[in-house]
Amino acid sequence: MKVVTVVGARPQFVKASPVSGVLRKEHTEVLVHTGQHYDYGMSRIFFDELSMPEPDVNLGVGSGSQGRQTGEMLIGLEEVLRTERPDWVLVYGDTNSTLAGALAAAKLQIPVAHVEAGLRSFNRAMPEEHNRVLADHCSDLLFCPTQTAVDNLAREGITRGVHLVGDVMFDAALRHGAMARRSSHILEHLHLTPKGFALATIHRPYTTDDPTRLQETLNALGALGMPVVFPVHARTRGRLAQINNPQSAIHNLQSVEPVGYFDMLALEQSAALILTDSGGVQKEAYFFAVPCVTLRPETEWVETVAAGWNRLAWGHGAWGDTAATIVEAARGPWPSEPPPPIFGDGHAAERIVEIIGATNSEG
Repeated sequence: MKVVTVVGARPQFVKASPVSGVLRKEHTEVLVHTGQHYDYGMSRIFFDELSMPEPDVNLGVGSGSQGRQTGEMLIGLEEVLRTERPDWVLVYGDTNSTLAGALAAAKLQIPVAHVEAGLRSFNRAMPEEHNRVLADHCSDLLFCPTQTAVDNLAREGITRGVHLVGDVMFDAALRHGAMARRSSHILEHLHLTPKGFALATIHRPYTTDDPTRLQETLNALGALGMPVVFPVHARTRGRLAQINNPQSAIHNLQSVEPVGYFDMLALEQSAALILTDSGGVQKEAYFFAVPCVTLRPETEWVETVAAGWNRLAWGHGAWGDTAATIVEAARGPWPSEPPPPIFGDGHAAERIVEIIGATNSEG
């Protein structure tokens, strides 16, 4: 069986790592990197640390508008798929790379498998919501991380090919969490005390592309009353330049370049609080039992909110006094018991490969 795997952004490298490791034991995988994330800190270091094979194809698409980026990916992926003629195309998550991979395969009548299917924020202002909905409706196999995701698909009339497998990011966190604690020196490098700082990430267009919202969010980080480590995503850095944000004026904010996977895991595990608009970072906070404030009015990971380990900074559509609402959310209260195991048992990758293989044999 030959599978073309499409990745392009750093969360997808993490998700693909455990699946690729299992897949290549018995099958052929052609790994295609769209180039959506392309510099060392956002791409190459993840392949190095995760011991992933070099991409067989790198489309080198780079940054650009939503339409231009997706269109260039479609052109490149169509050529790759015509050449490789795979049995399956495997896509991950909710990026433009996800949508391009699913559309290119569907138009060539190649079966599509979507890992992390069924997630819904119900906020159509987010490009990621369009990507995940469209990818799901193009897919033949839909691998859901939670029961909520299965239920979301059922409400849209999608029940065929749906499998509850657990979360591949949980697989990766179990495999690499202890290794990150041993090998990373990021805390010493940044002069941080375990549980004496907060960790913040901001990258989604919904947060970054509104100058007022971005500025208010940064001001809120400055009002937390503790050091805040802020790895600055390339998108966010560009937006900060546009609003002429003097980050140095926020004295507790320590802005750094994007960090590698092991350093990020080390920071997450040692933080007293995580503030993020990233779906993946929300989950990793939950895996490591670290309180999380989601810098959005909604989340696709509603289970983390229900369990009490994640709090939304705002109600739906109501931003209000940004600094005050974030600080209030950060105060908790937070649970005293460990998070319940809602993301599987760490063997999602094995289930995914087994199901694809069995489905391919039946076809």
